Amino acid sequence: MMEMPETLLDAVREHGREAYPEECCGALLGVNHGQDVRVKRIERLVNSRVGDRSRRYTIDPKEYARVEALASQAGLSLLGFYHSHPDHPPVPSDYDREHALPFFHYLVVAVAAGVPGRPAAWTLSEDRGVFQRETLVSREPGRTP
Repeated sequence: MMEMPETLLDAVREHGREAYPEECCGALLGVNHGQDVRVKRIERLVNSRVGDRSRRYTIDPKEYARVEALASQAGLSLLGFYHSHPDHPPVPSDYDREHALPFFHYLVVAVAAGVPGRPAAWTLSEDRGVFQRETLVSREPGRTP
């Protein structure tokens, strides 16, 4: 399960809207509770993909290192990443699967004609063969389950 404040989900949707028709990307920072994670912060990242960014995103290794350090300094963990799918559903593609890692959580937001929808959360199987839908729970800041 991924728990995330509605304000952060709104920020992910806004990032997708601003980046449209290209894919946006960012990091999910928070606390790990075994299989469950609680996202406390997001960090926008630059889509450094060379070429068509409407169907792909790339995170520069220096940006990855920066966000890992940022999480550590804040006493948080790098839980995973989010990105948008312009004019496609919030379902990871084969390309997403080939570039994902099983210990991270992924959030995908569809942006249809510039209008972002509800994100969907995913985890990758240990054998990296398939993404599994993860329950996404939104909570207002300060509220606990």
